[in-house]
Amino acid sequence: MQLTTIPADQARQCADAIRLLSADAVDRANSGHPGLPMGAADCAFSLWGNFLSFNPEDPTWANRDRFILSAGHGSMLLYSLLHLFGYDLHMDELKNFRQWGSKTPGHPEFGHTVGVEVTSGPLGQGFANGVGMGLAAKMAAERFNTAEFKPIDHTVYALMGDGCLQEGISYEAAALAGHLKLGNLVYIYDSNSITIEGTTDLAWSEDVSARFNACGWHVQSIDGHDYAQVTAAIAAGKAETGRPSLIIATTHIAYGSPAKQGSSGAHGSPLGVEELAATRKNLGWQHGPFEIPEEVRATCRAQVQAKKLDYTAWQQGFAAWQTANPEKAQLWDEMWHKKLPANLTEELIAVVAGKDGATRSLSGAVLQKAAALVPGLVGGSADLAPSNNSDIKGSPSIKSGAFAGRNLHFGVREHAMGAVVNGMALYGCFIPYGATFLVFSDYCRPSVRLSALMGLKAIYIFTHDSFFVGEDGPTHQPIEHVASLRLIPGLQVIRPADGLETAQAWTSALQYNGPTALILTRQKLPIIARPADFNASDVLKGGYVVSTPEGAADVVIMASGSEVHVAVEAAATLASGGIKVRIVSIPCLGQFKSQPKSYRDAVLPAGVPRVAFEAGRSGSWGRLIGCDGLFIGIEHFGASAPDKVLAEQFGFTAPQVAEKIKAFLKK
Repeated sequence: MQLTTIPADQARQCADAIRLLSADAVDRANSGHPGLPMGAADCAFSLWGNFLSFNPEDPTWANRDRFILSAGHGSMLLYSLLHLFGYDLHMDELKNFRQWGSKTPGHPEFGHTVGVEVTSGPLGQGFANGVGMGLAAKMAAERFNTAEFKPIDHTVYALMGDGCLQEGISYEAAALAGHLKLGNLVYIYDSNSITIEGTTDLAWSEDVSARFNACGWHVQSIDGHDYAQVTAAIAAGKAETGRPSLIIATTHIAYGSPAKQGSSGAHGSPLGVEELAATRKNLGWQHGPFEIPEEVRATCRAQVQAKKLDYTAWQQGFAAWQTANPEKAQLWDEMWHKKLPANLTEELIAVVAGKDGATRSLSGAVLQKAAALVPGLVGGSADLAPSNNSDIKGSPSIKSGAFAGRNLHFGVREHAMGAVVNGMALYGCFIPYGATFLVFSDYCRPSVRLSALMGLKAIYIFTHDSFFVGEDGPTHQPIEHVASLRLIPGLQVIRPADGLETAQAWTSALQYNGPTALILTRQKLPIIARPADFNASDVLKGGYVVSTPEGAADVVIMASGSEVHVAVEAAATLASGGIKVRIVSIPCLGQFKSQPKSYRDAVLPAGVPRVAFEAGRSGSWGRLIGCDGLFIGIEHFGASAPDKVLAEQFGFTAPQVAEKIKAFLKK
């Protein structure tokens, strides 16, 4: 992209417009963070005006530069930029900052406000999301670029603050980005040395430059209020394609405010009417609240028009590329639209037909077929691929300079893995997955929550799903984790019982417009016997009848995963004593609860005592079993012993389960 660099006097006027617009919005809302937008305005405006490639009329253009505000508390900085550069964000929305129904929430929200690339706020997440985007861009470029035309040729920019770098996730992600030499990343560190409690030296004395140099980044240090330095540094960062770039921009929080500049009081509190007036006078700003001079709007319009010329040239080149490369064009269409084959379900079920085994192993087999059918499916593990069965066989590993493969290696970095997966999902083109042991879902839970909040098609493979892990002991035996994950709104949590359910779990994960957690066993499981007329599509409803007696049942046993076959065995014991049992498998409580009442009532008939059986805490089973139902689970941590010993000690054998149900029915 070739843009005319904005003259310094015009850039300063535009930066001041951002400062005052941001401060006015915070003051009107009587809530928010004016300090960062005021301090980072010079860097942000230079980036958006002189470098960032975008078209506000096509905000999802595949080859746009991505801008991430990792320090999401400074959201008015982003809203001001979006407004000034022509996005569909009216001034009335800025006036309604942080108010009900506005497009300007307290922290940027993906899918809520046009031009917002990622939901940010939890510090460091945006930093790691950007690494995922940069990785996805490298992988997409490898698949689509030709010598004649590069449909993917853009940069991922991020702005972060001291808090982002203090969070551990940033170091995990920075180390991975440096290792992969993601030269399409340019990050600006707004180094104002202020946090909520005061100056950063209260708790932090790290040499940030040394850290990033050690991680293999290209590092520059500048005065963040010196327009010439800022512009030169961004240009140098963009030109450095062999390493990710960090620009350490020393700034003053609440720049321009006579009483608040450089103080922690400006971090998260309005300046107030008097201080705003003093700031206007100090900056020589002669315009009222929310008043943008025509000179500022003209400057921004001119740059947008230049950007649109580049956009038009790209569209023309892309059309010629499609004609010259029909196979690549077809792949582009399939991947960017995340198309799935019509016979996906049948193909995946066929892989595991007649096969027993641990669901982690069955999942690995299904993954191979899914990858063959869905070219955008990519992913990896936090150094546990052999245990998670998460490699795509026959595909190379992603390495520095080699991005054609599909197997990612995150290292022992679950926290960053989740956020990188989110970044890849946000980028588009790919359906990413990340894998680890279920007990370590705690390490990536913040990212999983954000997957759900953003509605991303991201898949989390969590294996070793219960105390049946055995000898590794309580540190590696999940107890509360499945129940905890089910509490996240919008996260599809699926715990399959055998090969058929595992195949359908993958089908559901690929079809669902949101994140999925696949909860898989380490231990082998038998094939669940089902009626001859069983319809496999019922598995996709989250719960279904596995077996039912002739006539009315005396009790319904609901179970998931590895407990379904134990429930079947317990039912046989109960039947020998004259107790009629209906067995219901519920691999996904969320899916089942969303079914029509008529279906749920058909599966769980009214008036019949209910038992839920799962190797974990009771969690969200209460709604299904009711006040008078029985939950058979585990409400304490595990122990180190062989899995069969643990089953006996914890009361999970079929005879023990049958006895508990008998006692329950006698009450």
